[in-house]
Amino acid sequence: MKVSLNWLSEYVDVPADTKAFCDKLDLTGTGVEGVETLGESFDNIVVGETLSCEAHPDSDHLHVLSVNVGEDEPLQIVCGAPNACAGKKVVVAKIGAVLPGDFVIKKSKLRGVTSCGMCCSERELGLSNNHEGIWILADDTPVGTPIAQYLSNTDTVLDLEITPNRPDCLSMVGMAREVGAMYQHDYTSPLAAMADRLSEFEQGADVSDLVSVDVVDFDRCPRYTARVIDNVKIGPSPAWLAERVSAAGARSINNVVDVTNYIMFLFGQPLHAFDYDKLMEQDGRVRIVVRPAQEGEKFTTLDGENRVLTSDMTVIATPERAVALAGVMGGLETEVTEETTSVLLEAAAFNRAHTSRTSRNLGLISESSMRYERGVDDVPVEVISQAACALLAEVSGGTVRPGVVDVHDVLSAPVNLEFRIDRFCAMMGADIPEDFIRDILKRLGCEVSATDDPCVLAVVAPTFRPDLEREIDLYEEVLRLWGMDRVEATLPGGRGRFGVRSDVELGLAKINATLRASGLNETMTYSFAEPTELDRLRMPKDDLGQPVELLNPLNAEQSVMRQSIIPGLLRSVAYNQSRGVANIQLYESGKVFFAHEGKKKPKERMRVAGVLAGAMTENGWNVSPDQFDFFDGKGVIENLIRELALPKVRFKAVDADQAPHLQPGRAASVVSEGTVLGWVGELHPLAVRDFDITGPVVAFELDLDALIKAARPARDYRDVPVFPAVAIDLALVVDEGVTHEKILQCMNSAGGKLLEDVQLFDVYRDEERVGKNKKSLAYALTYRAPDRTLTSEEVDKAHERLVKKVCAAVGAEIRG
Repeated sequence: MKVSLNWLSEYVDVPADTKAFCDKLDLTGTGVEGVETLGESFDNIVVGETLSCEAHPDSDHLHVLSVNVGEDEPLQIVCGAPNACAGKKVVVAKIGAVLPGDFVIKKSKLRGVTSCGMCCSERELGLSNNHEGIWILADDTPVGTPIAQYLSNTDTVLDLEITPNRPDCLSMVGMAREVGAMYQHDYTSPLAAMADRLSEFEQGADVSDLVSVDVVDFDRCPRYTARVIDNVKIGPSPAWLAERVSAAGARSINNVVDVTNYIMFLFGQPLHAFDYDKLMEQDGRVRIVVRPAQEGEKFTTLDGENRVLTSDMTVIATPERAVALAGVMGGLETEVTEETTSVLLEAAAFNRAHTSRTSRNLGLISESSMRYERGVDDVPVEVISQAACALLAEVSGGTVRPGVVDVHDVLSAPVNLEFRIDRFCAMMGADIPEDFIRDILKRLGCEVSATDDPCVLAVVAPTFRPDLEREIDLYEEVLRLWGMDRVEATLPGGRGRFGVRSDVELGLAKINATLRASGLNETMTYSFAEPTELDRLRMPKDDLGQPVELLNPLNAEQSVMRQSIIPGLLRSVAYNQSRGVANIQLYESGKVFFAHEGKKKPKERMRVAGVLAGAMTENGWNVSPDQFDFFDGKGVIENLIRELALPKVRFKAVDADQAPHLQPGRAASVVSEGTVLGWVGELHPLAVRDFDITGPVVAFELDLDALIKAARPARDYRDVPVFPAVAIDLALVVDEGVTHEKILQCMNSAGGKLLEDVQLFDVYRDEERVGKNKKSLAYALTYRAPDRTLTSEEVDKAHERLVKKVCAAVGAEIRG
């Protein structure tokens, strides 16, 4: 929410030190996401005077203006506005100015005539929708005056992050109350004074003679009010109103729409203005029905989009058709236009859940829906409607029909709570005075009174604070405004209590340390996922079960729970590459989710996954590092195997049918004592392309539970060798289809206890020397006995037996 400090200061004292104020907001739970100084956007935009206006020599609609902007020489500007003429004060954007939409003013030529600036309309400045011509200012406006100064538009606007439990802070009055509590200052609300003015504008027959309202389901709409304003003249808003609306982040449309926005920003109560005549039936009455939408019902919203509705959505309708989406957006058919003369003003409270689902399912987030889905207080709806009608009549010259149509069931009631002072101080770890507690609760809108027990206060929480449901909620309010930084740190009480890490926590810590030591950076991605992301990754889903679908997703791209961590990491790779980061090594540990038919709760598994893209080091003048490949990913897994002391681990090659998301021949599953821990490999080029990534990309994903379960506390101890080893090289010629893994298994099986180590050190292919579809694999074999020095006869006998068995098993020949 955007908060204008100029506007806020009308209701409460705002500190002059903006930075200290923002820090205080952060400490009390209202995050400050940005600070904007209005007027900076109008740099190089000044008041000018048109000295002359001549027709363009090569155009029938362009004019060539000579404009005095207070500099030594006037500017020559080509302008196409129909109201351009000499002797007028206009707004001039000079060379270098940046207009809304990042439109930079440059020196240019229009049909051969040089133009050194631009005469602006209100819409081009982002101040309103008026684009009928350039903005003509008053004749006495000083030439050269910066337009920000002319508008008195020097203001500081804070962009605040309002948490979902604080709907009261989605308004200027709510923020004034919050700031007053923060600094223990009084605040004022203009609501009563604005509502009392309504009688000045009332005229004509009672509104109940013209309008009736039928609420079909009070659960969807706890309260609905309607008033009618006649003799309305639609036009631009007064400057003060347009400025307030603009500072709050909305564009000035016209006086009626601006009033509805102004009241929403001021009091947090969304309103909607209908063109009364477009709702009226043949008998001159308007019949409003608040009902569930029909399944498949079609409706065109104000943005011109045709929407298909579901029965979970709520609509405002006449007996014939829907005219608005309750709490979200009005309809195009009944919008207020320049021809509107009578307005029906809606002020209502709608169900939070229905509004939220409607907004998200249609992808239609509005200022109104944002407030309704957090909760709009239904108690002050009618008096806010009074204030809105008085202001609307004032700025439009209209008259208000006496009375109001107010349909509701049981309104929200305040919550009665106790506040035990001794318990609060003991729980918070601070001796906070009772006077401060009483003062803060009152400033937050609560009613506070004494009880028979002097250590207990009776507190009535206001209806605009739906988050104050329990005594502990009051504790939180007092503590955050007292300042959690003022609570002294102490050690927890109790004797003989100490905590230790579980085996899972110890294992995870070791995994994190190993992956970081391997050059990977830990990251965290969303657990929400897009339904088609595994298809784009080409990952098989047969063994994963059904995805867990969210009932109330944030958006269509996050409508299921993830079944793999890899897609989230790939999005991070794409994000980094698009910003010029070439070398990326990331890993994440977290949960994946799977639904199973017949079971209410989804199954959760812990996974650890990583991606490697680019190279380990940057390019240098003397080195060009190789791109990551399969063996880099395999090396990371081998580091984990070593540190976790995993027993009997092997990398088993997988083919394209088993892992279509991986490059054939560059992929393997990781197996420990028959248990599959996960996989590692280079991602398939098509999968990499579908995530907008420049490949190759190496990835791995391991089952964290299985990994920790297989881990051992320490590796087996082996004495430092005392007796010498015997090294023998062996080169075998085999068919291309024979794998190193198969040969290694045969050697370890045939070598017996004397074979200590086997290392592949060369792979050689040559059709003339080795043979077609053949390859030569050269191994370094190490023989050693732990208790004696081996004789040549023992080594020869063991080696001969190994060669014989391996050659027989894989069809190998000894290469001389």
